[in-house]
Amino acid sequence: MKVRLLSIMVDDQEKAAAFYTSVLGFVKKHDIPMGAHRWLTVVAADEPDGTEVVLEPMAFAPARVYQQELFSAGIPVTGFLVDDVQAEYDRLLKAGVKFSMAPTLMGTVTMAVFEDTCGNHLQVFQMM
Repeated sequence: MKVRLLSIMVDDQEKAAAFYTSVLGFVKKHDIPMGAHRWLTVVAADEPDGTEVVLEPMAFAPARVYQQELFSAGIPVTGFLVDDVQAEYDRLLKAGVKFSMAPTLMGTVTMAVFEDTCGNHLQVFQMM
C-alpha cells in the first residue's frame, strides 16, 4: 500500500488554496468543479507526482465537530516533513503564520505546530 491522497477538511476551499499554495508553497494539482464544491488537491512543488493533499470542503456536520475538537485540543491533523524545521518556522512566522508550538525536540524529531487559517493545526517536522 502507498499513500497517494491525504484529506484535510477546510472551512473555505478558496482560502485554503491560497494558504497552502502562497504561504506553505504547495502547488495545485487538481481543481475540478463538483457542484457547490471542488476536487481540489495540492502537492509538494518538488514532488508533482507525490502524495496529493485534498483540501476537503467541510460539508458534513460530524466532520465540523471532529475538526473543532482536534483544533481545541491543539492536535495537528497531519504533519509535513521538512529539511530544516527552524528555517521553516522562521519563514512561516515572517509570513504571519500563527504557531502554537515553536520548534521543539521530541525524541528523534523536531517539530513545530501552526494554524492553517482553515480550522486546523498542522505540524512540520524534521527527522534527527
